[in-house]
Formats: sequence, structure tokens, C-alpha cells
Amino acid sequence: MERMVSRLVGTLVCVGLLALAGAAVASARTKLRGSAATQERLHSLLASGAVQPQESEDEHVPDNDEADEQGAYDFERTAPAQTVSGQALISAQQQAQGLGEQGQSWQLFTTQPYNAEPAGYNDPIQSNAGAGFGLVGGRITSLVQAPDGSWFAGAADGGVWRSRNQGQTWTAVFDSMPSLSIGALAVDPVDGSVWVGTGEANLSSDSYAGTGIYRSSNDGASWQRVGDNGSGTNPLVSTTVFKIIFDSAGDALAATDNGLFRLAAHSSSWTPVLEPAGPNDNPPYDQQVTSVAFVPGTNYRQVIAAIGWHGPGNTQYNGFYQSTNGGLSFSKVTTTPAGTIDPTDQGRTTFAYSADGTKLYAIVQSVSKLAAGDVTTLQGIFVSTGSPASVAGPWTLIGNEQKLEASGSALSADSGYGVGIQSWYNQDLAVDPSNPNHVYAGLEEVFESSDGGNTWNTASPYWNYGLACNPNCPNTTHPDQHAMMITDGKIVIGNDGGVYSRPLSDTGQYGDWTDLNSTLIDWQYYDARAGLLGRGNNSGVGVWGGLQDNGTSFDFTGAKQMIEPAGGDGFDVIVPPKNSATTMVGEYAYGLMYSTTDGGHTFDSYISPMCIGQEEEPGLPGGPRPDCDPNSRFQTPLAADPDNVNTWVSGGQYVWITRAGWNTTCTVSSCSWQKLYDTGDGNVSTAITSTKNGRVIYDAWVTNGNPGPTFNRGIATNYGGTWHQLDVSSLPDRYIAGVTVDQRDPARAWVVFNGYSRRWVPGGGVGHVFETDNGGRSWTDISGNLPDIASDALVELHGQLALATDGGAYTAPVGEGSRTRWQRLGTGLPNASLNNITIGPSGYLYVATHGRGVWRIPFGGRGGR
Repeated sequence: MERMVSRLVGTLVCVGLLALAGAAVASARTKLRGSAATQERLHSLLASGAVQPQESEDEHVPDNDEADEQGAYDFERTAPAQTVSGQALISAQQQAQGLGEQGQSWQLFTTQPYNAEPAGYNDPIQSNAGAGFGLVGGRITSLVQAPDGSWFAGAADGGVWRSRNQGQTWTAVFDSMPSLSIGALAVDPVDGSVWVGTGEANLSSDSYAGTGIYRSSNDGASWQRVGDNGSGTNPLVSTTVFKIIFDSAGDALAATDNGLFRLAAHSSSWTPVLEPAGPNDNPPYDQQVTSVAFVPGTNYRQVIAAIGWHGPGNTQYNGFYQSTNGGLSFSKVTTTPAGTIDPTDQGRTTFAYSADGTKLYAIVQSVSKLAAGDVTTLQGIFVSTGSPASVAGPWTLIGNEQKLEASGSALSADSGYGVGIQSWYNQDLAVDPSNPNHVYAGLEEVFESSDGGNTWNTASPYWNYGLACNPNCPNTTHPDQHAMMITDGKIVIGNDGGVYSRPLSDTGQYGDWTDLNSTLIDWQYYDARAGLLGRGNNSGVGVWGGLQDNGTSFDFTGAKQMIEPAGGDGFDVIVPPKNSATTMVGEYAYGLMYSTTDGGHTFDSYISPMCIGQEEEPGLPGGPRPDCDPNSRFQTPLAADPDNVNTWVSGGQYVWITRAGWNTTCTVSSCSWQKLYDTGDGNVSTAITSTKNGRVIYDAWVTNGNPGPTFNRGIATNYGGTWHQLDVSSLPDRYIAGVTVDQRDPARAWVVFNGYSRRWVPGGGVGHVFETDNGGRSWTDISGNLPDIASDALVELHGQLALATDGGAYTAPVGEGSRTRWQRLGTGLPNASLNNITIGPSGYLYVATHGRGVWRIPFGGRGGR
């Protein structure tokens, strides 16, 4: 649900207000803040010229020109290139294994279930009160059941989880692999082994890289990559995986973002079988195989597949394909009747056959509607019938935006956020094996038909706001559907909020769902900060954090549940070191900031200097201000000065400061934020830090063209008394993810570079951590023996540095210059990307992982082994 709205830019959800019937459209519009609806609102603002951001990082609603998505999660890691080989992750992990270790074991802090609707947290704008979500996890992309009855769930960047009791409890079984980004799960029918396709294929900006397909024959206890040939190469190492299927002999077909590949049983290598653009595809994505299926009743001789780049551009090979020789070769199919499925407008597609083969269902996304910014991107849900049903048709339209909306959807085309608006991101189908007419379709919501699509019910609405049953609606699920599985008499779904199920026999509208997320710890954090709950050192610790599509969370010592006081996408947070129980600042997309002084029960939302932040829901009355910042980033940097938690800095095109703390306001009549410096037209801040109560600030920025030849980055500072741009010609030509300043000596600062070196990114330069001791006049590469891995943030404590990367945490002493030698920091940390690292009470470090929650470790510069 969250995702639904927000990630247009990125994320999620629902913010919750009461959306009563009399104001259904207005309140639903507000609720969509964090999801797709937000997207549409942002698109309309852009179209009207009211705001002119230079990037759209929403993970879910791509810009028409994706090359303009500067600063988006994936491009931070590839710039200035467009893609990076997954082999970079494998190589980095191998390098890390050769380093020594220092420190103790990492401890998981976010161990409790995550309640998206905590009682008493009823802010009318920010909360999810009344949404009907229950407990939530992070984004689930795939589901499968093993022969022994175990369920496996694949998470977006949280690895693979196994349940032996139908989702009541889950255990992580993939934490040590080179990539925890999961695209597909499957079971080999010959030997019962579980296969995992890494690399999430949902096209969001934080759909992370994969490193191939892995197999486990021991219930997930160990994994081996399949398809490595004798030369050590594997064509799937650099792909994302949509689907894996098997024939009765154990031959596998893998649908990826760069073609369809076949692995014969007992073979040592993958062979491309549907690759119309060739092996050196440039530009990429024009042979993205989004679905593949065997035709029932043909002894696995007939195979169908769909190439479906969501567009625009790179769609020349889009269409339906068929094989009559078991998947060894394919030919393109002309669909009939003409005008039903428009082959010239076919984007991402998902197929599902009934068990008897008499019905073939398809969800088809529209390339043209996405390009036009329509209220939906859905071309339609279609069915082909026959014995067996043919991919050529004849096809019949059985579901479009209007029909599905009328089935009880919580979405509305009139609100600008219609059913299927994110059909390029949300797609799945499941057919009841005992009834070819009983079908489930996953878009933002779950739809169910018991008569082959003649009629539909909305089985899981986006939320419960505005529905006729409100306030007595049964539980719904989180929005944004990605996975479906029918087993044990249940329909099981995976979405941006985890795993849910309900009985197949429950075919009514708004069926009562059971959330299965109490032990699913796969939350995708962007930031997390810790502080004491009260002023006494023994008062306990509270941790606030911003998550993809799951709002801003609060967890604390002794809590029975983690809670979500604010919904939608959550990003950077500010937490007082001695009063985390009541006081926090968080943010939503494009710098919409909100603050609380009562622990999240209520929020003040009128505090943003950013134009889109001021335009976003609830909207600044009379705004935006004429002096607002036009170029804020989807994830806008926001930080408190370590010398004074009431001094905040933020950056868009401009550098901003407020010293009013929790009294900060920004309305038409007055604004506490002071505009300090213009980094340049088209530039936008990526990281910012300050010291000495804001008297010294360093601001890193990126400009248009990421990725691409016009990509540029820079650092502005007022060190020395006047604002100026630093000479960064000696630094890598990559995205600057972190800036840290020495509180004792502001002439000393460190910058952290994301992405990979020139080995993987031509022109990207070398090094990940650079230090200056003269305010940026010169820089020293202190990367030393660090693995070549995308790096995100750095802190200094007691003469020791701690660095967060996409492949673990590392530490080194301060002051070693080019001779710096790094060690792995701690043990037991899952191999999810670490999006931030911060210092908390009692000398603990906290890391925000993008897929495995928040972890901490004691850190003081001593110890080692």
C-alpha cells in the first residue's frame, strides 16, 4: 500500500488519515501521499511547472527518461555508468575475506514485530490509523513451497527466508551470500532442490544487483551458484531474474532482464535461447524477459515467453514469443484478434496457465500510458482459452482500470491514482489448480475472480480508507503486490509489506487476511538514529529510522513491538541524543519534513524549505513559498549539528540551515530556514554535514546526467569563512554518498564515494574514502586495502573510523593517511547493504541495513583478534 503511492518516487505508503465518505477523494488523495498517488501528484506539479526537480528517484514511477534519475538508489552505485557487473559484488566479498577482524558480534536491535497501526498514534496526516495493515515486513518478491512443506520467501534486499509452519515464524537462510537481492524462487521437480534467482526484477530504483542463480539441496543450509562454466564465467551474474521454471527432466529456463537462458540438467553453463538483441546488448533492457511458462499438456515441448521493457524507448523487441522444441529456440507471435492486446503498446507482462491448460491469463502493462503519465499504466488483464490455450490468442479483455476499480478498489482514476498505475512495478498472477476459473491478479491491490474474469472482487484493497465497510472493514494487506503462491488451501501473497494469506474458500470482497510478518525482519532502512529514552544513562535506548515504503519507525529498549507513527516512505531522521522517547524529525520524499515532540502521536508538517516538500500533502496553505528550493532530491539529506541538536542543515540546489530546532516552521508568512549557498542550477545535494553549531558546513552535490557523460559531482563548503566550491579534480568521478567532519578540527573531513572503481566503471576513478586536513584544498586517498565496494557513510569515534558499505562494515585508525589499513568490523552482520552508520549512546554504533533491519555493535577503538 505504501508503495503504492509513494514510490512513484519511491515509496510507500499510506499515510493515514481517516478518509471519510464525504471527503473520499480528498482524503484518499492525502493518503496516497507515500505511494503511487504521490507520483501522480509530483508528475502533475512537474507538468505545470510549479516545481522543477532535476531528478525523480521514486523507486516506482520511472521518469520518461531514466537517465535523468540522478541520485536514485541504483544509480548512486553505478554512476557515471548505467550498469555494473554483479561480479563486482562477488569480487568485493572475496577481498573482504582476506582482511582481519576487529570488534565484537553485531546485535540485531529491531527484533520485535513492526506494527503499522499502533494504537493511539492517530495523526490525521502522517499516521496509518485505519489503514488495516497490521504487522508489516519489508518488500517480498517471490514465494515457493518445497517438497517437505517448507515455505521460502525472497526479499528485495533481505535474502531468503524459510518457514516450516506456514509463515508463523521465519528463519533467514541466505545472509552470507554476495547479494541478498532476490528476484525469483523455484523448486526443481526432479530432486526437490530450491533455486534462488538473485537480482530483484521489479524495476524500482532500489532493485539491487544480482550475482546469479543459486541452488540448495539441504533446505537452505548451504547454497551453490549454478551455471558456472569451466572458464569461470556465468552470463546470469549481471542480470536480475523475473522467473525460473523447470521441465520434468530438470532442465531450467531463467527469464532475466537481458534475455531468456536455458540450463540443461547436469549441464555446466547457461545458454541464451531468447536474446534478439544479442549478447552485447546496448542499450540494455530491450530484451527484458518478464515471464516464461510451459504450455500444459504439451510434454514441456511448448514454451511461451514475453519480452516487456516498460518503456518508453528500447521496446523494439517487446512482444510474445513461443518455442515448440522445449525452449531451445523461439519465434515471435502475432496476437489475435487485432486490437485486443496491442502488440505495439505491450510492456511488462505476466503469464499464468490454469493447471489443465484451458486458460492462459496475462497482465499486460501499457508503454504509452506510462509515457503519458496516465492515471493507470495498465493495458489490461486478458485471457486466452483453448485446449491448450495459445499465446497467440484469441485473447479477451477481462479486466481494465474501470472494471477493476468498480470491483471495490480503494483507488480511483478521479483521484489521479487509478488501478494499475504501477503495473510496471506490481504484477503477479495465480490460478487455483483445482479450478481454471478461479484466478488472483496482483497489482497495487489483489483482485480475485471465480468466473474466469467475467466479474472481479477486490480481495485486498490498497487500504480501508473510504470503503463502504469503514470503520468495520476486515484487515487488508500492505499494497504493491509482487508474489503469489497457492498452497495448503490458501492464497499466499508477497508485497511491499511482507507476507499475507487467506483461505481459498474466502472469495468475498475485502476478505479477512492474516499477516505473517511477526518474525520477518527484512525491513529496508535508509537511515536510523539512536538516543537515550530519558536523561538518565540507564533509561534505555530508542531508535528511529526511515524505511522504504514502511514509513518512519520507532523501536526502544523493552518494547514488545516496533511501531510506525508515520507512514509513507521514510528517509533521514534527527534524534536528540538524550530524549529519543518524545522528540524526532523525519522526512518523506523530496524533503517533506515532519517533526514530533510527543513520540509520534502528532506531527508538525510545515517545516520544509523544499518546493515539492511544501506542495506535497497536506500541502502548504498558500504555498509553495517563492523562495523555496526547486531541486530537492527524492531522498533529501537532512542532519543535525553534533554540537547543537537544534541546528539542522539540509540541501537541495541550495544549502539550508535552521537554528530553531523543534520550533522550526516554514509557512507562507515566515520560514525558519536560511538559504546559505547556491550550488548551481541543476545541482542537488547528496550528503551534508556541519559542526561548530553550523558555522562550518560541507555539502556534496551531484548534477544532471547520472548516469551519463554529463554526470558531475562536487563539494561546497564555508570552511575558512566564505562559501566556495572545492577543487575535486583529484577525486573519483562518482557519486558522493557521505561527508563527515571532525568535530574537534573542522579542517579535517572525510568524503565517501559510492559505486565501484574504474575496473567496473570506466572513468569512475579509484578509491572510496578520502581525507582532507586543510578544509578541502587537498585530498588523500585512505582507501588502502578496502574492498572495491559501494560505500555509503563514515563516522569517527575515539580515534577510529567506521565505514558502512554494501558489503559489510570496516574500521581503521585515524591519521594513517595513504598507509591506512582496514579491518572488518565485527562478526555476524548479514550481507545486506548498509545505508548509514551512526554513533549512539554508550559508544555503540548503529547501522541501517536496506533489507535486514537495524544492528548495533560496541565501538571504542580497542580490541581485535
